[in-house]
Amino acid sequence: MKNLLTLALTAIWASNSIFAAADIADGKVTFSIKAPKAAEVRLKGQWTKQDVVLTRGEDGLWSSGAIEVPAGVWEYSFQVDGLNVIDPQNTAIKPQRMPQKSILHIAANPPAPWDWQAGIPHGTVHTHVFHSKQLGVPREVVVYTPPGYEKGTEKLPLLVLQHGSGDNQRGWTEHGKAHWILDHLIAAGKAKPMIVMMLDGHPHGMVPRDDKAKRADSLTAFRNELFEDAMPLVEANYRVLPGQEHRAITGLSMGGWQSLTIGLNATDRFAYIGSFSGAADTEAVKACMDDSAGTNAKLKLLWIACGKDDFLLDRNHTLIAALKAANVKHEWHETAGDHSWPVWRGYLSEFLPRLFQ
Repeated sequence: MKNLLTLALTAIWASNSIFAAADIADGKVTFSIKAPKAAEVRLKGQWTKQDVVLTRGEDGLWSSGAIEVPAGVWEYSFQVDGLNVIDPQNTAIKPQRMPQKSILHIAANPPAPWDWQAGIPHGTVHTHVFHSKQLGVPREVVVYTPPGYEKGTEKLPLLVLQHGSGDNQRGWTEHGKAHWILDHLIAAGKAKPMIVMMLDGHPHGMVPRDDKAKRADSLTAFRNELFEDAMPLVEANYRVLPGQEHRAITGLSMGGWQSLTIGLNATDRFAYIGSFSGAADTEAVKACMDDSAGTNAKLKLLWIACGKDDFLLDRNHTLIAALKAANVKHEWHETAGDHSWPVWRGYLSEFLPRLFQ
């Protein structure tokens, strides 16, 4: 692998977010932070809609007391006199362009697909730094290889898996636990072994959602880098099966928008397209609907999901209505949940077994 800075981590260590610094005992969690000059400290946890007001000790240590937290991978932060603060004792931080949340992972019993499971083979997470010809700067792509890849010779299909707005290319492994989900599904015989690549979806940094011109420029730059830099890099350095029938693309939120817009305009490249709480403007995918017969002949799966409490639900309804009117084959999954990682981990667990069958 020439001209690449490469780091390979075993899947267990690739995620630094197994446990938080919070005290966990008897199914309850105690959160604490030292802020001797603060007048008020609150805990904001993803598992509840109610803030927890912490109690100040004589030494300036604020504590929540023991509170019940259900099993899951949760985001949380402290509000110190109204200022958002990540947990300074916890190295598990949500991967974002501007980190704002700490991560607490409490495993279920029996383990959920996104929990670490002993006794099954685990894959490897690799990080590549490469020079982007499109942007003229160093960029990073994260690649998952399934258990046994290093000792094998078989070529494998490729999934492009994209994060959401504000997050980065490490989001799906460090917070989404995509590598553990795949390990679990492969071990259970529910998913095919595959290579997964995750690229930073912000080629020009954060772009306002209502700025159509900047969003279009960002999408074009991302698509060009994906097709001309990142995918060729992965295909050159890993045993990737050639051909459209061995390619899939999906993502959450912004990554779902990218996957739909890019994928439906490149059905010669991708046979499987997914979107988790994403949405595409119907005009941006009009070509695939105008040639619905050609689209249906090329696509093996178009899988779209969104939660009933998601703010993008209406936009998804608009897209689904257009796909139906154009007779483009697709699957629509309207589920419980909102615009959050607990929903997206579930979607990925459902989507992966449908690929490359």
